[in-house]
Amino acid sequence: MDFQLVQIVALLMVIAFRGTGWTIEACSSNELEALMSFKNGIQKDTSGRLAKWVGQSCCKWEGIVCDNATSRVTQINLPGFISTDTDLFQSQMKGLISPSITLLTSIEIIDLGGLVGLSGTIPQTIGLHLPKLQKLYLYGNNLSGPIPESIGELPNLQELALQENRLSGSIPMSLGSLKSLKRFLLYSNQFSGILPVSLGNLTNLLELDVHDNALTGNIPSSVGEMQALKKLDLSNNLLSGKIPFSLTNLTVISVLYLNNNHLEGTIPFPSRSGEMSSLGFLRLHDNILVGNIPYNFGYLLSLQRVSLSNNKLEGALPSNLGNLVSLTELYLSSNFLSDQIPKSIGQLSQLILFNISRNLIEGPLPQEMSSLQNLQTLDLSFNRLNLSSIPKWIANMSSLSNIYFAGCGIQGQIPEFFQTTNSPIQVLDLSVNLLSGSIPSWIGSLNQLYMLNLSRNFLYSDIPDSFKSLQDLGVLDLHSNRLTGSIALVFDIEHGILGGSLKFIDLSDNNFSSGIEEIGGGQCDIQLLNLSHNLLQGRLPNSIGRLNSLNILDLSFNELGSNLPEVLANLTSLERLKLQENHFTGKIPYGFLKLLKLKELNLSNNHLEGEIPEGKPLTDFPESSYSGNKGLCGKPLSPCKL
Repeated sequence: MDFQLVQIVALLMVIAFRGTGWTIEACSSNELEALMSFKNGIQKDTSGRLAKWVGQSCCKWEGIVCDNATSRVTQINLPGFISTDTDLFQSQMKGLISPSITLLTSIEIIDLGGLVGLSGTIPQTIGLHLPKLQKLYLYGNNLSGPIPESIGELPNLQELALQENRLSGSIPMSLGSLKSLKRFLLYSNQFSGILPVSLGNLTNLLELDVHDNALTGNIPSSVGEMQALKKLDLSNNLLSGKIPFSLTNLTVISVLYLNNNHLEGTIPFPSRSGEMSSLGFLRLHDNILVGNIPYNFGYLLSLQRVSLSNNKLEGALPSNLGNLVSLTELYLSSNFLSDQIPKSIGQLSQLILFNISRNLIEGPLPQEMSSLQNLQTLDLSFNRLNLSSIPKWIANMSSLSNIYFAGCGIQGQIPEFFQTTNSPIQVLDLSVNLLSGSIPSWIGSLNQLYMLNLSRNFLYSDIPDSFKSLQDLGVLDLHSNRLTGSIALVFDIEHGILGGSLKFIDLSDNNFSSGIEEIGGGQCDIQLLNLSHNLLQGRLPNSIGRLNSLNILDLSFNELGSNLPEVLANLTSLERLKLQENHFTGKIPYGFLKLLKLKELNLSNNHLEGEIPEGKPLTDFPESSYSGNKGLCGKPLSPCKL
């Protein structure tokens, strides 16, 4: 059989194989070299996938997809998150990305996202040799360095996901050449410099997210030319200047994030009805925006979630606010907004959350708010409402469960109608008001209550026995009142409240005098416990050692005495321990050296004696942490006498 006949037979065999759906399994030498170089650059692969890359038939390797007709590699799918029939786990690949990956000239998808140990840089020539690349996922790795300028040479690139790395440098101007790009994600990196004007050329872009970087300069007006944009997130950067008027041209944008920047100037909302008509999510919070909320804000009829919090906005809310009938969440906190809440707010039938706290809003509240039957969270805290009393129609709002009325000038006793609300109360914050009288026992009937904050009022009485019914309570803040009696109800393992659900307890600045012996009885998940500035007497029980979730323990300015219990050393999560201004005696337990997370310690003005245990963290604290204990010695105090 001559050579020509051999070629014909070989060709017929190839055709036959293709006709049956078979593929030529052996990879080209270039592609084998590229894949093996990638494998050799990885020192550790917890998924075990690369260990199966053996032989010449790379199209059969796990994570590799080839074209049936040409047997050229078209996909590398090795994401960090791997789903099984029963679980989802994250694998690791520790090592560097090999530049030889650019030899895969037919590649369309590279997915190495979520491989937390993958480091190195993006190959500088990535844009010069991969003309068919459509999706590049390198997010959630440990990559560093810049984005190569050559990346703008990828004409078919549709998705570029480089978020959550350590990439730095500026965003290349060449990215404006990626006319097919639809998703561009760079958030949570270390990029600096300006947003390139060329981004306006990305007319097919649906999502641009660069939050959590160090970008500076103005938002380029060309951003308004990205007509297809649905999500824009420029938050948590160092952007400055005004929001360009061109943003009002984004007629199909559905998400706009500009929060956490240093933007200045007014918000240039559209001047007539119909512009930005598809805008669904608007987030401009955490900037330095000034001026009024424009009247035309009421024309953005598709808005569902809006956050303008933490700016310097002023003036009254637009009277046509009620036009936003699709609105579900409205965050306006921490501005300088004034005047009254407009009556049109009652038309927002879909509103679930309304937060206008920390402004200059005046009373009275419009009764039209009672029409907000879907409202679940209402935060009016720290305004100039001077309510004197809470309107009774609040109790008729059928969905209201989270009530924040701190600093609203409320007087008198806690209103009884809270026990008959149509929706079970989960959060009740009436702090920093002028409330007086006793804590009513009916609060114990609010059996879905998670947070109760009555601090900084003029309440007096014991903690009612009915509190033991509050089995879901996680936050109890009663500080700065005139409460008396025992704290035992909070901790008693048999008769205490919450069945261990409390995470935050602040009873400081009251006149409690007993119950210290019950600490740790039934509460093992407490993270903050502040009983300072009371009249508590007695000794700390050993049961306090059960509070091994504690981050902050403050028992200062009481009448507590006896030795410091050794079991305090079990509280290894402690970051702050304040026991000053008591009558503690004896030595500092040697086990305190195990409190390695301790950042603040104050044992001053007690009757402690002996040598301070030598070692970290105790020797790192200043003298003031131990002063006023005449018998103490050793670093950082004076050396002990032999």
